[in-house]
Amino acid sequence: MNTKRLIAAVAAIGVSALVLAGCSAPQRDPEIVAGSQITVAWNDPFFAYNGNTTENNATANNNIVKVASSGFFHYDPTPARVYDEQFGKVEKLSDSPLTIKYTINDAVKWSDGTPMDAADMLLYWASQSVAYSQGDIPEAEYDADGNVTNQAAIDAAADKGVFWGTGSSPDRSIDLIKDIPTIDGKSFTVTYSQPYPDWEDEFSSDKTAISAHGTVQLAFPGQYDNDAQKAKDAFVQAVKDKDWAFLGKVATAYRTGYNYKDMPSKPQQTLSNGPYVITDLKADQYVTLSAREDFTWGTKPKYEKVTVRFIADPQAQIQALENGEVQIVSGQPTVDILQQLENAKGKGIQFASNLQGTYEHVDLQVGNGGVFDPATYGGDAEKARKVREAFLLTIPRQEIVDKLIKPLMPDAVLRESHIFIPGAEGYDAAKAASGVTLYDTVDIAKAQALLAEAGVTNPTVRILTAKTNTRRQNELALMTESAKSAGFNVVDASSTEWSKDLTTKKDQYDAAIFGWQSTALGHGESGPNYTSKGINNHFGWNDPKMDELFQEYDRTVDPARQQEILIQAETIIYQQAWSVPIYQFPGVTAWSDQVENVKPGFLSPDYFWNVTEWAPAGSTQPTK
Repeated sequence: MNTKRLIAAVAAIGVSALVLAGCSAPQRDPEIVAGSQITVAWNDPFFAYNGNTTENNATANNNIVKVASSGFFHYDPTPARVYDEQFGKVEKLSDSPLTIKYTINDAVKWSDGTPMDAADMLLYWASQSVAYSQGDIPEAEYDADGNVTNQAAIDAAADKGVFWGTGSSPDRSIDLIKDIPTIDGKSFTVTYSQPYPDWEDEFSSDKTAISAHGTVQLAFPGQYDNDAQKAKDAFVQAVKDKDWAFLGKVATAYRTGYNYKDMPSKPQQTLSNGPYVITDLKADQYVTLSAREDFTWGTKPKYEKVTVRFIADPQAQIQALENGEVQIVSGQPTVDILQQLENAKGKGIQFASNLQGTYEHVDLQVGNGGVFDPATYGGDAEKARKVREAFLLTIPRQEIVDKLIKPLMPDAVLRESHIFIPGAEGYDAAKAASGVTLYDTVDIAKAQALLAEAGVTNPTVRILTAKTNTRRQNELALMTESAKSAGFNVVDASSTEWSKDLTTKKDQYDAAIFGWQSTALGHGESGPNYTSKGINNHFGWNDPKMDELFQEYDRTVDPARQQEILIQAETIIYQQAWSVPIYQFPGVTAWSDQVENVKPGFLSPDYFWNVTEWAPAGSTQPTK
């Protein structure tokens, strides 16, 4: 499934007004300010350029990809979808059947000078189409350090078949485009096999950030290096012919060729179709992107270089901001952090805080041979479900909100839905009908009774979360104390690379505390979290009814029926005792008065959404 929520550590919501540091600089045409550079902070390190694969679907990656890419639309801080006509045009040609035509403008090109065209969009479609995935690929197995131990077997199977690693789901989203899209130079026309309410969120800039010719060149070293058009033509023909031998190598390059933590050696691995391109990368330390002089299909960047430093500790981020080492930071606030920012106001630092497009929750592993997996009990699904329900009943959701969130936002309340955003139509109905309120109050007695019914004594639960995140460590402490009182043996499985471990070390944790960050406004984006083959389903969840519901959602245009479908899906989550939400994120973004036009965003990519508008103080006409 291509629509995705990102594994998130933090996001930021827009504010109604910002006081921008400016002066009476003369008005000038937008331009790159020679020699200018800005350093900003993020809490998790970049580790892959293709966020469309299951293992690389993380905010830390997506932020960088968004800085280096452009597309047909973006979301502003409202949040509202804004079409970028300088990049291209989107036309609905028909409602029945639903037919959409995308046309990329002539100026758009990759950073190696190759024009971007329909072949690049075809690559994304093929990677998401179930019909273009072939063969039985073994699941990755990992050692204690997170290294894949059966990579040779995976590669051998992938070479024989076609394995993109995107978690595509049958009859959902892009897979509703059954026929090969019509490509004509810069134009790409798709026809859906049925109505699809969230079609406007498809083919976003992060999804089409990987080039077709670059991927083919990675797949066939030396064969197409000097002829990008030949590489594109070969790929298009392979799709038309269903040449599995050719496509298998392309799929492997798509899945593995963009995984890197240090500066890669092959130029195809950093190709950009946007305002910036990666020019330096140091594992777990920083990534630097340089402005493209030839970028004309959008707002021209002002900063010549943007460096993102990876600083896990939010207090260390603020200290770096105060010292002038970074100019923008964003993180999850605590009372101490907000006080630290208040004290820094006299040092030329501004900040904004509010609710974000991310929510905290706890997910339980059911397919790793652990305490919540039916296989542990000889396949007894009901026994495993009772153990899961018992554990969820011990999570002190309200205490977490009262002690950790209300000091930051006095009106904070429990989040009572995984699928509906608080305040949105359907949220109250979902809360009333889904069964989530069963977990509103800790019930140790019932938890103990469920464990007794299951015949399970002192089960061990390994909890994964961010090791350096103060708020999550406090959540873990509260959860541990409560769960132990019901008889659970809780093991701290916290990690500094928790987002990677979430997908690569599934056998080493049983529960995970983290946030899902929305990338779009469509409700259907929840499907990848809960359907059996969803890109965000890292936990082995599998309920045929859930799959049926989201398939029906994708062909339903009646809003009332859409709401009914989603409430039914939400109900399954709690009936199966897979997960519980806790709270909507409070967040904070702070910046130096040495930079203008910082505007925190609500959806991914957070404050990076308007990177091309950032400017050195006094270098642009003041914002009006």
